[in-house]
Amino acid sequence: MTESVELPSRLAILPFRNKVLLPGAIIRIRCTSTSSVKLVEQELWQREEKGLIGILSVRDAAEVKSIGPTISQGTDSQEQSSKIQIGSSDAHRSDAKNQSEVVHWHTRGVAARALHLSRGVEKPSGRVTYIVVLEGLCRFSVQELSIRGPYHTARISSLEMTKAEMELDPDFIALSLQFKATAVELISVLEQKQKTSGRTKILLETVPVHKLADVFVASFEMSFEEQLSMLDSVDIKVRLSKATELVDRHLQSIRVAEKITQKVEGQLSKSQKEFLLRQQMRAIKEELGDNDDDEDDLAALERKMQSAGMPQNIWNHAHRELRRLKKMQPQQPGYNSSCVYLELLADLPWQKTSDEHELDLRAARERMDSDHYGLVKVKQRIVEYLAVRKLKPDARGPVLCFVGPPGVGKTSLASSIAAALGRKFVRISLGGVKDEADIRGHRRTYIGSMPGRLIEGLKRVAVCNPVMLLDEIDKTGSDVRGDPASALLEVLDPEQNQTFNDHYLNVPFDLSKVVFVATANRVQPIPPPLRDRMEVIELPGYTPEEKLKIAMRHLIPRVLDQHGLNAKFLQIPEAMVKLVIQRYTREAGVRNLERNLAALARAAAVIFAEQEQSVSLNKGMQRIATPLLENRLADGVDVEMEVIPMGVNTHDISNEFRIASALVVDEAMLEKVLGPPRFDDKETAERVANAGVSVGLVWTAFGGEVQFVEATAMAGKGELHLTGQLGDVIKESAQIALTWVRARETDLKLAAAEQNNLLQGRDIHIHFPAGAVPKDGPSAGVTLVTALVSLFSQKRVRADTAMTGEMTLRGLVLPVGGIKDKILAAHRYGIKRVILPERNLKDLVEVPSQVLASLEILLAKRMEDVLEQAFDGGCPWKQHSKL
Repeated sequence: MTESVELPSRLAILPFRNKVLLPGAIIRIRCTSTSSVKLVEQELWQREEKGLIGILSVRDAAEVKSIGPTISQGTDSQEQSSKIQIGSSDAHRSDAKNQSEVVHWHTRGVAARALHLSRGVEKPSGRVTYIVVLEGLCRFSVQELSIRGPYHTARISSLEMTKAEMELDPDFIALSLQFKATAVELISVLEQKQKTSGRTKILLETVPVHKLADVFVASFEMSFEEQLSMLDSVDIKVRLSKATELVDRHLQSIRVAEKITQKVEGQLSKSQKEFLLRQQMRAIKEELGDNDDDEDDLAALERKMQSAGMPQNIWNHAHRELRRLKKMQPQQPGYNSSCVYLELLADLPWQKTSDEHELDLRAARERMDSDHYGLVKVKQRIVEYLAVRKLKPDARGPVLCFVGPPGVGKTSLASSIAAALGRKFVRISLGGVKDEADIRGHRRTYIGSMPGRLIEGLKRVAVCNPVMLLDEIDKTGSDVRGDPASALLEVLDPEQNQTFNDHYLNVPFDLSKVVFVATANRVQPIPPPLRDRMEVIELPGYTPEEKLKIAMRHLIPRVLDQHGLNAKFLQIPEAMVKLVIQRYTREAGVRNLERNLAALARAAAVIFAEQEQSVSLNKGMQRIATPLLENRLADGVDVEMEVIPMGVNTHDISNEFRIASALVVDEAMLEKVLGPPRFDDKETAERVANAGVSVGLVWTAFGGEVQFVEATAMAGKGELHLTGQLGDVIKESAQIALTWVRARETDLKLAAAEQNNLLQGRDIHIHFPAGAVPKDGPSAGVTLVTALVSLFSQKRVRADTAMTGEMTLRGLVLPVGGIKDKILAAHRYGIKRVILPERNLKDLVEVPSQVLASLEILLAKRMEDVLEQAFDGGCPWKQHSKL
């Protein structure tokens, strides 16, 4: 540092907002505004090392009162970080949008010179910026502030005292000694704390005291007001006094921080001492055998693991993990995850089994009959399964997979098997599972890892031989996280599941004692290797007669119980249940039927709840009218009520409350509660009233359905249009049907003798309603041909006839699947005649006899047989056909 600096009479001014540069301090700034860049270029860059500039502090008018001369001027914002961005904005901007703000310039500043300059260009704007390292030299006072081009200049006068004046003042010498003593003490504390050598003490010998005060103070964190106060301390004695005060304050804050640190370290050492003493106390208790009452968690965990009955190899693995856990501190990462892992190993039923009672096949058959109506073939297969289990308890029986539409009793059949075997029942839902880790578990290296659903289910039931239901096994998906269906191959294979390896457990677990039962809505989505490991048992659905029996025996008592009613309050006759089945539900299962019965029960509950409230308000009321009973009251039927004597409690009132005549559901109540009928028997006749419409039978995941096929002709170029959200197979069936009809148009007398082309001048449009339901499969072939023949001949197909079958290009009718479902669907829709492929005759064994008795089954070997049966009076073109 120089002893003295000769200042010019005028300096270019660079403003600092809310920041002060003291003499002797060094600061690094980045200039970006137009005015600051111009100032650096003209005053520093072009003059190299000879240039000096003045640094003036500025602040907003809203913060403090005016200090010194005030002008309207905008300044750049500062960033007090490793780079401090500062500069003065252009005072003469022509842009009216940039309104200048009023700032206050301090009357004293510091002359500064550049120690380092670097020039840069911002991309992509091309704006020039400068990075400047400035050293504060000496104080000056502003006499006059003016504007030169884009930046300010000031006429200044120096405020520094000469060296001779300072040495003659005895007070200055005393203050210098006091400041140096405080500074030496601060430096000693800092060097001891940071373990550094005494390089900082050299400053006390080489730098003059009046500059040393500024250098020390500039290194402290101070408020803007304190910085300004230090800058205004022109008198050396005042400056030294303030600097001594600031250094001493900083020294005291360091000592307070050291005191707090020592206290915290003392507390830590105290906790470590307590931990050591507790370990010693635990060892003493173990030697004395006096630790039963105050047993810690790890000892309890070890005892639990010893009683879990693990195989020897798994116990060795778990014991090794436990020894490692005992050496860890509870605060260490991985401690909690190891505890959870060992607790899972201790909780798993390695050898614990449920006590099976002696299998009684007659009792099992009676229980299934009481739980389920119908399903004769399925019940017989389950009885056979139980009989093998009785003769050979350790037999590896097949995995039963119940396949059928929703609501036919698949899940409840699995629970019946568990009840018959006397085992616990656990259900694993696989619907929507796409992650293989849901079956095999996550590896313990991952955060939030957990075992798979099978291990969790076994932990939940706490036995190793439950009946485990794998529900919705056809609805598993696959993505980047793996294929759960492939993971199930190991689970369901009796040759592999003895050593099932869950990734979380990382030890083999024996699943061979678990009885697996699966359910699915469809067989097709199940991968063939997984399907090969299971025995598929189909539950096609219920006939209307079976639904009636199920409703009367099972559904109505359950619905009444769920709604707080009984037969004395509400009666639903068989005739009304039949109407609900025929007019409001056409499904394979009974869920919608149960929902409709529940709607009737809710309506009755409202009636009785209102009546009970009326009784509590008026005991003598003998007649109650509600909207649902208006029809019954209009017929002269009185609703009488038993008068309850006073003095009984609320419980007695609820028990004694009775109605003389129970509410009996009739057709009027059905329409009021369930709305107008959704289905009727006239639908098929209305749909096939015109030529070009035929009735087919299709299979869906919800059972069999009736599918109408509509065909029409219009003027065109001989094109075929297909609509109804169709798949590729059914589109090809339509092409085959049209080709077959066109090839036999002359034999079938569909075209005039002089007409060579059946499609000449017209297009054919075939539609499969409903348009929003996706459709695919080959079984609509015969239905398409019948609709086209009806269209071209303008003769209607019989309204009581439905058909199904795949056809070839030569007119052969091939067999199709889902015959039982399709025949049941025809029976539900009121169809009387069903045309089937001849090779499907064997499938009629599965159809209930009462359904077959109500239908006329017609077998077809060729397409001509189908046409013969589909039209009234037989096929009128058969005598002309040469086929």
